[in-house]
Amino acid sequence: MDGMNAMGQAKAREQMRQMEEMKRRVLMEILTKEARERLANVRIGNPSLAEQVEIYLISAYQQGQIVNPISEQKLRELLIALTPKRETKIRRR
Repeated sequence: MDGMNAMGQAKAREQMRQMEEMKRRVLMEILTKEARERLANVRIGNPSLAEQVEIYLISAYQQGQIVNPISEQKLRELLIALTPKRETKIRRR
């Protein structure tokens, strides 16, 4: 039984590797060098936001909504749009 489980885990790891490779290739195609660098920096500080942006970009690409490479400025605008707004509380002393 352990052999079957190990084979299943190996297959799952291979599928994950293939998905990551596909994601990397698509992002290389649709982002400029500067935009890829910015996304890498975002991943360091906020991995969940970076993942959300990647999913959004890949989905838009698959739907044919991205025809020109995304510049760093466009990526910054997208990051601002996807970043949850924080409520600011004013404290009175």
